[in-house]
Amino acid sequence: MRIAYVCADPGIPVFGQKGCSIHVQEVIRALRRQGADVELFAIRWGAPAPLDLAAVKGHALPTLPKVKPSLRESLALGINRDLRQALMEAGPFDLIYERYSLWSYSAMVFAQTANIPGLLEVNAPLIEEQTRYRGLVHQAAAAQVAKKAFQTASQLIAVSEGVKQYLSRWVEDDKIQVISNGVNSHRFTAPLSTAPSKDSHTFTVGFVGSLKPWHGLTHLVNAFAQLHARVPQARLLIVGDGPQRAELEAALTRQNLLTVTHFTGAVAPEQIPALLATMDAAVAPYPAHTDFYFSPLKVMEYMAAGLPIVASRLGQLTTLIEDDVTGLLCSPGDETALAAALERLWYLPHLRQRLGWAAHRYILAHHTWDQVAQQILSMAQQQSLGLAAVG
Repeated sequence: MRIAYVCADPGIPVFGQKGCSIHVQEVIRALRRQGADVELFAIRWGAPAPLDLAAVKGHALPTLPKVKPSLRESLALGINRDLRQALMEAGPFDLIYERYSLWSYSAMVFAQTANIPGLLEVNAPLIEEQTRYRGLVHQAAAAQVAKKAFQTASQLIAVSEGVKQYLSRWVEDDKIQVISNGVNSHRFTAPLSTAPSKDSHTFTVGFVGSLKPWHGLTHLVNAFAQLHARVPQARLLIVGDGPQRAELEAALTRQNLLTVTHFTGAVAPEQIPALLATMDAAVAPYPAHTDFYFSPLKVMEYMAAGLPIVASRLGQLTTLIEDDVTGLLCSPGDETALAAALERLWYLPHLRQRLGWAAHRYILAHHTWDQVAQQILSMAQQQSLGLAAVG
């Protein structure tokens, strides 16, 4: 099967280190492992392609200059013409697979015109996100683009039930299928018993992800302060970078905890398993959300690494983690409960092992990128048969 993978989001460096970048790379890897021929259409590329993706043919869409937001949005909308032309010149394709972005609709229109499946993966309510966190000038235009893309796509893929609920405002439920994120099982194949031994004199609490407000890092710092007061052996490892780093460092300094905290900064995806192996427990301390729609890659990788996890009782986390079976759940924003759960893990090594083993087995059985790719290709095949019957 010949697939055009489209990512027309200028905020996603497809070969970068952000969670969204890793998502793009892993879907392409998994599709290729299933025997698909994938070509990539993108605006922003980031670093050079990883060695295993270097053979993927890339089609560069116009980049966006740093101009005032209103003009930048208009220029992003104009890229639809370039994308359509690029697809026409590179085709024919058997499937157009796109990661939804604010201003892109022409790939789904192209698929409809060519009478081939157009699958649109939706990871978040981007209009609301952009408005809340970064600012959106042409909200009505963005809504028109979303409506056109959602309704033209032959099928929508939501990464969580929360995203599905959002999409149900735009299309009928039977047009939406939930396929959550996964893990690269090929990076977590070593038996857990062969993982590097940890220093028994310390207890390392780890976090992986971008340092942004919606990840609850302020709660983590405050909970870690409570933990360290009772468990002086506790250490904090923060893997990733982002706009909150200076604020977090200042908060840790005020509480005299900076010397027991290590920030790695941004790291390449292939470095993550080794860093996870240095942790004794991992956290996903999301704050309270009324509409938690995330499908957290970090939690799935924690589980694949066999780590005991303490996570907020929210959204998809409650289906990934069974409390006291594959991890521990606590109320979002409850710093005392988070600290107490971590302290419990410190005192009970056998509990850490039991939770970690159960998490490892569960995630590799139910949530891998290969399983995601199989579902995508099965969906595309069904859509192709349906389109052939109608056509």
